Amino acid sequence: MRHPANIIRLLAISAAIVMVAISLTSQRATAQETAPPPAAEAPAAETENLLDVYSKGGWIMHFIALTSIGVIGIISFCGMKITRKNLSPRDLESSLADALTAQDVNAALDLCKNNSSSLSHVIQETFTKAAAGVEVYSKQDLETVAAETIFHEETKYMLWINMLNALAAVAPMMGLLGTVSGMIGSFDQLAAGATKPSDFAGGIGEAMITTAAALIVAIPSMLAYFVFRNMLQGLVSQIANTSSNLITRFVSGVPAAQPEPAEA
Repeated sequence: MRHPANIIRLLAISAAIVMVAISLTSQRATAQETAPPPAAEAPAAETENLLDVYSKGGWIMHFIALTSIGVIGIISFCGMKITRKNLSPRDLESSLADALTAQDVNAALDLCKNNSSSLSHVIQETFTKAAAGVEVYSKQDLETVAAETIFHEETKYMLWINMLNALAAVAPMMGLLGTVSGMIGSFDQLAAGATKPSDFAGGIGEAMITTAAALIVAIPSMLAYFVFRNMLQGLVSQIANTSSNLITRFVSGVPAAQPEPAEA
């Protein structure tokens, strides 16, 4: 099965992009620090870059970043796989309709073997058991096999879609953990006798940054979960309808002409 290999490849690409972005940000920050300050009477206002904000978020930001990479990888995977072309291509539907109307099971199976879509898997599993002829298997028997295969195909993709839902739920919990960690740091400063607002800024900043970063990860992940789930449900419904129509064509169709045996 190539799906795990594809998702690992996407995660690696996403991680590389994040690392390059952080590296470029770090180089820019270093260049700004080493550049001679411009001659000015008033001191310039201090600016922060993305790497500075990331560092202020504390150790929990590393786990939020890994979660974001996972979200990007799964969204990319679902965007490429959950499409009409990959699940129920129209040209395959037309070709299978012609073959099964003539009750030519072998031609239909050949079409399915040369196609890797979900519809081809459903028809292949269904009509492999119908190779003996329509007089052996009823329409109900064939539709039962088709329904079982459709459920398997839907589950295969829902495993990845549910991961988006899981990451959308875990990311805010990570943000909450960062908030608690930052508040603990602020209270430690208070217990040590700190009285200036700047003494508590680090802990409060960590709390706010981790919360914001977690929400930035969780919101797109939750939106993508609903989008891809609805897309998959619509495509699965299309596969079920197409399979039922093809089975009906097979049951009520005209048998293909069989070659006459050669005379002795």
